[in-house]
Amino acid sequence: MTERRKLAAILAADVAGYGKLAGTDEERTLARLRALRSDLFDPTIALHHGRVVKRTGDGVLVEFRSVVDAVRCAIEVQNGMVERNAGLTPERRIDFRIGVHLGDVVEESDGDLMGDGVNIASRLEGIAQAGAICLSEDAYRQVKSRLDLAVTDLGATQLKNIAEPVRVYSLEIGTPAKLIKQKHKLLVPGLVACLALIVVVAFGATWYFASVSKSPSPSVPQATAPLSATAELTKPAKARDPTARRLSIVVLPFINLSKDAGEDYFADGITENLTTDLSRLRGSFVIARSTAFTFKGRSVDAREIGRELGVRYVLESSVQRDPDRRLRVNVQLIDAENGNHLWAERFDKPLADLFDMQDEIVARLANTLGTQLIAFEANRAFRTASPDSMDLYFQGMGFFFKGAARENLMQARGHFERALVLDGGNVDAEFGIAAVDTLLAAYYMTNNRSEYLAQAETHFAKLLLLEPNSALLHYWMGLVKTQVNQAAQGVAELDRALALDPNLATAHSPIFLTALIRDSMR
Repeated sequence: MTERRKLAAILAADVAGYGKLAGTDEERTLARLRALRSDLFDPTIALHHGRVVKRTGDGVLVEFRSVVDAVRCAIEVQNGMVERNAGLTPERRIDFRIGVHLGDVVEESDGDLMGDGVNIASRLEGIAQAGAICLSEDAYRQVKSRLDLAVTDLGATQLKNIAEPVRVYSLEIGTPAKLIKQKHKLLVPGLVACLALIVVVAFGATWYFASVSKSPSPSVPQATAPLSATAELTKPAKARDPTARRLSIVVLPFINLSKDAGEDYFADGITENLTTDLSRLRGSFVIARSTAFTFKGRSVDAREIGRELGVRYVLESSVQRDPDRRLRVNVQLIDAENGNHLWAERFDKPLADLFDMQDEIVARLANTLGTQLIAFEANRAFRTASPDSMDLYFQGMGFFFKGAARENLMQARGHFERALVLDGGNVDAEFGIAAVDTLLAAYYMTNNRSEYLAQAETHFAKLLLLEPNSALLHYWMGLVKTQVNQAAQGVAELDRALALDPNLATAHSPIFLTALIRDSMR
């Protein structure tokens, strides 16, 4: 069978005024588009179970299983762009236009989609204003009861090369003046949903990359340094525990493949900064820079390094600057137990300010690698015949990362609860329960929102007594406060999180959305 018909939700997006942007500064525009694709578009599409059908230069065509998923994805992308464009001059802003349609499509044998369903979505994107989302009537009908954002009925619109007029509705994201006034509700549900979406997408960066100390479970070998700190290992290899710790990793020095040996400083800087960022990973055990650099210039099997340092993972990398003024970075994560390659990534970017590039590379690597490591630990935990408390915690994380569906969240919560039964002091598991309860309430996946939020607040308050200077805990407490009609306290908690960790960029979005909510309720 070479083709088949089906009903699908189609999202089409492109950059408004792309030609002008590219004409002004093509290299910078392309670099920003690549970054947006990897940091915003692709993770958001994956979160909502979308499938990229094709990319068309500055545009993308995506298939979703439901209109709800497609519209949630669109709203989150546009909200993400509001944050990323803040403070930029008009000529440097990148604004997306998005169209969403529910219709009949023809799927080719290679996965490509054709037909009116695709054509209408593309034409809707073409008439959307910069930063807005246009829905066909068929798509709007599926989500109108879930939207509390301002909607403009554009009426029956004749779309190019479409035989019959299509009734079109426009969502204008990020326009506070057009938010619906709701004076007697705790929160505007549409904005709460956006806030929850931001929480989930940023989860890899915000759950783990924060300093929350904990007492390790009895089954976890004690480290020679705090679990959320870089480990200085000075003992002889033979004296170390042969059982590698969970989330234990060494970042080997980046190899400089450029002809100029004087550029070692750039490669060494990435190594140092990535080591520092990974050391913030919750529960991680990261070999210190001074120990890792003893392997610089040496060819040593990853399995031998794993045995010597007592780690589960080895990160090998290289960096190269070519004559065409491009920078290439290759990284690969290796299982130190068997030498298998677990994950690899490549960055290929036009040269810009080296220190800015260094920061961008480290941030992208740390966030992506953190998520990958948690996924690998979850897979290990699922293979364990007799799971202990931390195994159950990682199993719960495996379900959490499957996406913000109620079934996944409840499965995750069940594993966190079982982990606490085995070890009542497992604060990671307690934190997980509170985070799940927060999202269940934020997504209106329960009829007992107040009860779930009260439980989450109790857990976070308890954990803050143990670790009052945790940016992560203040962040999540802020998310809870913004949903229980305590906007001022919520913003104060989020501000506190940013004061403790200025790099916690995801805290800006809830503050922004909370301000919109307060404005809409006046």
